[in-house]
Amino acid sequence: MFKKILFPTDFSDVSKKALNYLKQLQEAGAKEIIVLHVIDERRIEAIALYGSGECYVVIDRIEKEARKEISAIESELKKSGFEVKARIETGIPLREILRVEEEEGVSMIVIGSHGKTNMKEMLLGSVSEKVIRRAKNPVLVIKR
Repeated sequence: MFKKILFPTDFSDVSKKALNYLKQLQEAGAKEIIVLHVIDERRIEAIALYGSGECYVVIDRIEKEARKEISAIESELKKSGFEVKARIETGIPLREILRVEEEEGVSMIVIGSHGKTNMKEMLLGSVSEKVIRRAKNPVLVIKR
C-alpha cells in the first residue's frame, strides 16, 4: 500500500524519532524511502545579505553538514533493507516537499511534528502542518 515513502527531515530530534516509525512501515509493504532535506533559501539569502564576507564558507558548511546527516540516515535505512534515495534541495521547504512528492510519485509522507525552530512554528504555523493541508498523499506525523 505505502511502497514509496517521502521522508522530509530537518535533522531535528523529532525527525530522528521518525526513523523508527519508517522501519516499522516495512512490515506494511514499504520498500523505498526518499530522504529529503531542504536548505531554506531564505536562510541562504539572509546569510548572503547580512553575513560577513565569508558567507560562501558558511553556506558550504551548511551543505556539507546536510550531506553528512543525510548520509547517516541513508545508511541506517539501507541496513534495514530499504531502497533509499537521498535528496538535498534548496528552496522553500513546503514547496520543495510538495514538488518532490509529485516528482517521485510517493504513496505517503512521514514527517516530524516539530522541527528545530519551535518558536517560529508557534507563530507562523509549522511546515508539517502546511504539508498536511496541501499534500496529495497520506501524511504520517510523528509527535515528540
